[in-house]
Amino acid sequence: MSLYCAIGSAETELSSRQLQELLADSLAKLGERASVLAVPPDQSREHSRAGELTRYAWEYYGDRLKAVLPALGTHVPMRPGQIAHMFAGVPAELFRVHNWRTDIETLGEVPAGFVREQSEGKLNFSWPAQVNRLISRGGFDLILSIGQVVPHEVIGMANYTKNILIGVGGREGINRSHYLGAVYGMERIMGRAENPVRNVLDYAAGRFLRHLPIVYVLTVVGRGKDGGLPVRGLFIGDDSECFLRAAELSLKVNFEIVAEPIQKAVVYLDPNEFHSTWIGNKAVYRTRMALADGAELVILAPGVREFGEDQGIDALIRKYGYRGTPATLKAVSENADLAGDLSAAAHLIHASSEGRFRIVWCPGHLSREEVEGVGYEYGDLKAMLARYDPAQLRQGYNRVHGEEIFFVAHPGLGLWAHRSRL
Repeated sequence: MSLYCAIGSAETELSSRQLQELLADSLAKLGERASVLAVPPDQSREHSRAGELTRYAWEYYGDRLKAVLPALGTHVPMRPGQIAHMFAGVPAELFRVHNWRTDIETLGEVPAGFVREQSEGKLNFSWPAQVNRLISRGGFDLILSIGQVVPHEVIGMANYTKNILIGVGGREGINRSHYLGAVYGMERIMGRAENPVRNVLDYAAGRFLRHLPIVYVLTVVGRGKDGGLPVRGLFIGDDSECFLRAAELSLKVNFEIVAEPIQKAVVYLDPNEFHSTWIGNKAVYRTRMALADGAELVILAPGVREFGEDQGIDALIRKYGYRGTPATLKAVSENADLAGDLSAAAHLIHASSEGRFRIVWCPGHLSREEVEGVGYEYGDLKAMLARYDPAQLRQGYNRVHGEEIFFVAHPGLGLWAHRSRL
């Protein structure tokens, strides 16, 4: 087990040239490889710099890089324009589409007893370790799992084995892992590298992925004083040390403790990145521990046009709505369709305020009836953008027309909390 690169600090700013050189140096340490698969995230994690690193891997290996398999999870496939934008220069014919319902193989199962122990007795099912068949049967002698470590609502800290077992995993594995995180409690997980969901994935990886030639390429991306998004760290390796070092740095870079609970937060969702509440509700996940009881959360979402990235999940969100944990657990117990899609149930729990604060969604392409139909308040996007112009706001506290707000420009890049909720 090896760590090939571990560079970074809260002040580091790695240039594109440095990223390319560090990746090339690390790949050289691996020795000759003849058939390489790259597994980067999709456009919803564009700021990870994974698109750029995938291009550098392709430039290094040339025609030995045989395929690129974006880790879609349950997201819709990337459109050609999104691929061309995020992975500029990488040949389009290399890209494969992951279908989480049909393209998978189950390598083994984590016993129900282990899941029961991790869930503190709340759940009693085994967990299937599922991966795309390209991972298990593609015959590659190197699988580059590329992505960003950042606080995450389901897994505590994103990436590492999650990119393989969830990002290019299967329906049951995704459903059950998300539900485990929701039942255990999102606020007990976020920002923690070790937690029940991660323990289940690590159990599976240690037993069912060890034979696969996986090397992890992990970035930590921060926020610069000028509003830019510098790469604060690059960690490349084939074991947990790579991930744990990145997670340690991410907590320093991406986790912000607020002095007082926030009374009003305004979150902007980049239309190039966010098209659904399924992804856009990072605005809720990442700020909820910083929001005061009775607070107001305004979500400016010009690109959002649907609830679920998947048509089936979209229908479930429209049917059951964001009604809170008790209502969702009751719906799971009484309805086979929601019980059969536990990742959707988990999402409905994660993205509810549990009645503790108001959530005002201002989408570009959903109607008032649609937004209110799933349990949120509706805000007129044009009016809200005129009042809260993202181009005029700075990250953190602002005073707008005599009103104090806390502005978040990139919810996917951080986690905000007040000490009372830690």
